[in-house]
Amino acid sequence: MMEKNAKIYVAGHRGMVGSAIVRELQRQGYTNIITRTHKELDLTDQVAVQKFFETEKPEYVFLAAAKVGGIVANSEALADFMYDNMMLEMNVIHSAWQNGCKKLEFLGSSCIYPKFAPQPMPESCLLTSSLEETNEAYALAKISGLKYCEYLNRQYGTDYISVMPTNLYGPNDNYHPTHSHVLPALIRRFHEAKEEGKEYVTCWGDGSPLREFLYVDDLANLCVFLMNNYSGNETVNAGTGKELTIKELTELVAKVIGYEGEIRWDPTKPNGTPRKLLDVSKATKLGWTYSTELEEGIRLSYEDFLSNPMRAER
Repeated sequence: MMEKNAKIYVAGHRGMVGSAIVRELQRQGYTNIITRTHKELDLTDQVAVQKFFETEKPEYVFLAAAKVGGIVANSEALADFMYDNMMLEMNVIHSAWQNGCKKLEFLGSSCIYPKFAPQPMPESCLLTSSLEETNEAYALAKISGLKYCEYLNRQYGTDYISVMPTNLYGPNDNYHPTHSHVLPALIRRFHEAKEEGKEYVTCWGDGSPLREFLYVDDLANLCVFLMNNYSGNETVNAGTGKELTIKELTELVAKVIGYEGEIRWDPTKPNGTPRKLLDVSKATKLGWTYSTELEEGIRLSYEDFLSNPMRAER
């Protein structure tokens, strides 16, 4: 168990996941949280990361930093996604190990699982068949981070763990028109359609793919729970175990925002993977379940969006 005054480094504290982990740690009474902005510490810079760990010597590390994006960003910048993610995670994990970090938790993504994985996806299906092409670079980087933690455990007896979240949403999300994930993109689109009095909104694909969504504060709660209650080489899935179609999700977002126009579908645009449901039985057996239902989470996210400076970006 982490002591309340233990030195805890949250990498990526300005992002959606990292900021939620900081909020959760503070809520639980942890008092010695250290952070660095990207300007203060570039995690892709090996020497800088080594110096930071040598100076600060954090006892616990939550590695939530990553270069992330939606389908468009992922497929257009494959090399960037691979390089940046591989570099930052290897630097942080390696320096943590070199400087005697007691425990590290690596945050991955459900895109690490095969494109046609069994549904719901158990942790054991990792590397059993090929990945989804559009985010293969990101997935390979995340798999490497997870495996490096496992290999350090095996070779050096470290206690490094990983958690693989499903689709996340919530405060501090990215609402960029083309570089955001499906839920924040929908929130922005329906908000603007409502503001501009648009008669209809066109969405990509046919609305049939099934998706699972986890509110980011629930993930943060699980992250702290695992840091205190789990050790093992295999990752732990983070999700709700529930799914809905993109069409149902779209209608739910429109309802929360109060958009009353028509929703049209453009089947010439890609759908993405047909289904991506995580098997969350492992987390459940450890004693954890999510608490925020989707409609309530979307309402909280919309409130965050309305006060978010990213809204102004076109």
